[in-house]
Amino acid sequence: MSEKLVYVLNGPNLNLLGLREPEIYGSETLDDIAAMLEDRAQELGMAIDLRQSNHEGHLVDWLHEAQAEGAVAVLLNAGAYTHTSVAIHDAIRGIKTPVIEVHLSNPHTREEFRHKSFVGMAAKGSIAGFGPKSYLLGLEAAALL
Repeated sequence: MSEKLVYVLNGPNLNLLGLREPEIYGSETLDDIAAMLEDRAQELGMAIDLRQSNHEGHLVDWLHEAQAEGAVAVLLNAGAYTHTSVAIHDAIRGIKTPVIEVHLSNPHTREEFRHKSFVGMAAKGSIAGFGPKSYLLGLEAAALL
């Protein structure tokens, strides 16, 4: 494969982007973010595989798959699982593929329970608070790995 593959994994409720709490998450949909990422990935000589699931086990399986498929990185917005999932934390720790944690909002400026990130504890790095541009910044970081 000549293009560098980046998995872009999205957790629960991100299928509702554009509808769910737009004052926090913005009006762009996940499809809008995918189109923006695909355009930038092409410019960088990269390819993205964007997926969303409301089920924790799918995210774990996809993290394993990213390594098996030779992805250069994973951008992971685990949604609420960020703050609760030891399974996702362990999956990140269990693979060699670097994971970049991505969030539309800044969890540290929100409710107390959002201040702890099991994903962030295992990820290569974290980007948060820039809306859909957080994904672009994550892709730029992946290109530098």
